[in-house]
This record gives sequence, structure tokens and C-alpha cells, in this order.
Amino acid sequence: MAQIKRTGAYLDIVLTPFEKLMALHRGVRVPLSSITAVNVVERPLDEVQGFRAPGLHVPSRHKIGPWRASGRRTFAVARAQQTAVRIDLDDGKYDTLIISVPDAAAVAQDIRTAPAQR
Repeated sequence: MAQIKRTGAYLDIVLTPFEKLMALHRGVRVPLSSITAVNVVERPLDEVQGFRAPGLHVPSRHKIGPWRASGRRTFAVARAQQTAVRIDLDDGKYDTLIISVPDAAAVAQDIRTAPAQR
């Protein structure tokens, strides 16, 4: 299961070997200063819209990898039946990160209280 970790002035999305293979991606690192909003979403699969490019989509189960829709790019590790943290960004490769984690509310609060270090 993916992990969200703060490392200095950055937020890292650390993927498992399976997720790396399915997403064709090593992980994501974004500066804390580029985060504009952090929310908990109850239905993460509904939040991931568009076409995977590349990635894994198992209907009603998983969406893993980059997704594109209407000029926006989302990176997701979303699982049904598990809440996720939605992180909106104002600068960088992705506009939104949607990551399912066991305690999404606590992770979201930790990100919100992180110093932006702008």
C-alpha cells in the first residue's frame, strides 16, 4: 500500500513494488509549497476521472497511475472501500494526487500542519 511521507520541504508518495509496476512510475515527490488543498475523500475511485496514461484500472476495485482529463493530470493509488487523501497542487507535473491510505484523516491533518517552507 502506498505511503505518504514528509521529507524536509517535500511530500513523497512511496509506492510498493506492485504499484510501481502497475503505474510504470517510481513514485511522486512534490514540494510542500505547491500544495493548495488537502481533503479526505470517501469514494476515491469516483475522484479519478479521465484516461489512464499508463496505469492499472480494475473496475470497482483499483485505479493506479497517472490519469488525464480535460487538460488536468492526476496521479492515483485509489482503492475501493478505503478512504483517500486528495492533494491539490498548483505547480508541477500533476494537478491532483489521490492516495488511499489506512488513516486518511490523520495523514491529511499531518500534511495540513506541515510548514510550507516557501
